[in-house]
Amino acid sequence: MPQTYSDADLPARILVVEDDPGMRTLLVRVLQGDGYRVRGVQDGREMWAALAASPADLIVLDVMLPGSNGLDLCRSLRSGGMGMGSAGAEAAGQVDRQTPIIMVSARGEELDRVLGLELGADDYVAKPFGQKELLARVRAVLRRGVAPPSPGGTPRREVLKFDGWTLDLRRRELTDPSGAVVEISGAEHDLLVSFLDNPQRVIGRDRLLELSRTRLGDVSDRSVDVLVSRLRRKLGSESETLIRTVRGMGYIFTAPVERH
Repeated sequence: MPQTYSDADLPARILVVEDDPGMRTLLVRVLQGDGYRVRGVQDGREMWAALAASPADLIVLDVMLPGSNGLDLCRSLRSGGMGMGSAGAEAAGQVDRQTPIIMVSARGEELDRVLGLELGADDYVAKPFGQKELLARVRAVLRRGVAPPSPGGTPRREVLKFDGWTLDLRRRELTDPSGAVVEISGAEHDLLVSFLDNPQRVIGRDRLLELSRTRLGDVSDRSVDVLVSRLRRKLGSESETLIRTVRGMGYIFTAPVERH
């Protein structure tokens, strides 16, 4: 009998949204050369059509696009296609709000990077960039979606509990004290795991970046602060107490953590 494969056995699916034909072709070729399944589109309209036809495991999204720019599209992707008309609504059923997004732009100022992260991007790459850097960032972001295996080779089934909240590492699912599921992005999940692995201990910003792999290259304290702010919003009114700022040093996760 012929061997069959599930989609999980196949290379990751990457959608490149870039209006410049030369850059789009280059990005597609580089990513295909590294073994990924890649589609390239030129604007938001084509992006929604592509997502309605087939989901993506990662979206590489240019900021400066005709029509809806990349920042608007990032915001809409994180809201499930809301506000983008019928195309966005149709694609919403195919889009996981946690689908990783890497934003690409010639505008590399810190303010632009911070804005991209604020809107829910998992990483932000400034043009010009090297092919090796891009591939390293793609691999790092895609790794966030794979739970590390246990020594016996079975999926990790660890559940972490803190202050009434539950984080299921196998499902990558965060549940609030009422039992409701709270959606978090890959970067937010990594950051939370970093805190839960180091409870009641001051962690510096550089160490947080290293632990959570939220950035690989040009980073800043402000980038960490933005990600912490995003996570705090997801954790609700008590988050300032849960994740306390230690001036001049970093952050401390104050609640005890139980592992099951």
